Amino acid sequence: MMNNQVLAQFILHVGDSQLILSHRLAEWCGHAPELELDIAVANIGLDLLGQARTALSLAGEIEGLGRDEDKLAYFRTEREYRNLLLCEQPNGDFAQTIVRQWLMDHYHALLFTALSQSSYPNLAAFAIKSLKEVKYHLRFSTAWMERLSLGSEEAHEKTQNGLNNLWRFTEELFALTVDEKQLIDTCVIPDIEKLKQQWMDSVQLDLARFELAIPKTGSYRSGAKQGLHTEHLGYVLAELQYIQRSYPNMTW
Repeated sequence: MMNNQVLAQFILHVGDSQLILSHRLAEWCGHAPELELDIAVANIGLDLLGQARTALSLAGEIEGLGRDEDKLAYFRTEREYRNLLLCEQPNGDFAQTIVRQWLMDHYHALLFTALSQSSYPNLAAFAIKSLKEVKYHLRFSTAWMERLSLGSEEAHEKTQNGLNNLWRFTEELFALTVDEKQLIDTCVIPDIEKLKQQWMDSVQLDLARFELAIPKTGSYRSGAKQGLHTEHLGYVLAELQYIQRSYPNMTW
């Protein structure tokens, strides 16, 4: 039997990750290196925002607590958010932003492919629609990873530095909680932990082509599903939630 609260929390994890990553990309509006890039990055951010809206709405329906997408986005605290730590990391320079997006795109391609086989129809439909967008995102980030890493010496160095800064947040991408593993038996979600090796193989293949090295890290950071975040999320939420926190229940 499906545990609604566990499923709602899992979908919140997905939706929160998309929302925070979308917000990070939105910070590039008017600041990207080229006008075409400014538009492209903004459009990817809008895709992620659309995915976040669908996921948060679905999670709200499943949990049955009367919270819609707006209440979930604007009226939860930092400790209540479940987004991946990787998504909340600062943009840094453009190379680091591309590295973050590329790591997430590889993850999204596997995640949504697997979720499209969910026995829960609404989750499968969400994944199928999202996958169409993710395939474009991956082509975009991969093309820029190649352009930067195989371009000038400075661009290569900045891309490697971005990878060095972000790699320690990749360990938790495919982590499942004990409760979430109950959903695997009913095929509501796949065994996402088994996708980790596919992700690693794909990433390593690209990195070899880009002449980039996997960083040596002393320890990995995790805690997304326990609400344990880095110091950066609080600043993101302060900006994201400002209007609704200052003027509750305001409408356009």
